[in-house]
Amino acid sequence: MGIFSKWFSKSKPNENEVKARTPLTIKVGDIVTYDLADYEVVGKITYKDGSYEWYAYQLLEGRNTIWLSAEMDDELELGVYKTISLPVEEPFPSELNYEGQTYHLEEEGKAKVTGEGRSKNIDGRVTHYADYADSEDEQFISVETWGTETEVSLGESVEEYEIKILAGS
Repeated sequence: MGIFSKWFSKSKPNENEVKARTPLTIKVGDIVTYDLADYEVVGKITYKDGSYEWYAYQLLEGRNTIWLSAEMDDELELGVYKTISLPVEEPFPSELNYEGQTYHLEEEGKAKVTGEGRSKNIDGRVTHYADYADSEDEQFISVETWGTETEVSLGESVEEYEIKILAGS
């Protein structure tokens, strides 16, 4: 290789280059920092209801598990949820009460899901979901059915600046 070929040769793209992540492109193995704790992304669920798509990331820090939801509606909407014990049966009621607070049904539907990581076991399934909000739109309850099981989570909105994402690969 001559000196001119070194100067004018095209550089090869770095195969190990890590791409920056956004809340809509988080991958299993990434690290998400939220509320002064570092969580590993151990699961990802992609929901599709018609042409609308949103994500839920299972974040693990020690024995503490939370879920980060992300969707692009008119603007980016993020929420952090924790599983709670609240019996809910189908058909979903128009209101839920939890710890003295009333939550009103905002939306309900069915979504096909794609699961990755620890959520791989639900890949290809359909969930019946419902979202509830308190009267101030500060706290939310998410309900999802998985076969005969119903999962209920309590959450709140977070701003994008409250989370930091470190790509795992």
